[in-house]
Amino acid sequence: MAENPAVPNRPVWQAEQNHPELIEPFKQAMRSISDPEIGLDLVQLGLIRDLIIVDQAATITMILTTPFCPYGPTLVEAAREKAEEVLKRPTTITYGNETWDFSMMEDGLGLDWGLYGTN
Repeated sequence: MAENPAVPNRPVWQAEQNHPELIEPFKQAMRSISDPEIGLDLVQLGLIRDLIIVDQAATITMILTTPFCPYGPTLVEAAREKAEEVLKRPTTITYGNETWDFSMMEDGLGLDWGLYGTN
């Protein structure tokens, strides 16, 4: 997984290179899944760390905001189901080894939460 130099902590998904036509539908599908405690979706939170499509299978690397997230299994299963629906291929989810932090959120969302000062 390469990091996007224009957006720190936003990885470039491998599928962006070999299946760019699937990226927007995939992102929209992942935006329909929200963490019920936080109220933000998987893309906003930066939980999808990679998407790999090889032949007729897909693998998503995903992290959680905390390893103890009570909704983790539900979020992972919802992501798998939505991905299979939009990508039209069997999908597996692997847990990434990164620790989530606020810098992984979509640009500007931390400011909306008052997490980063502008002074």
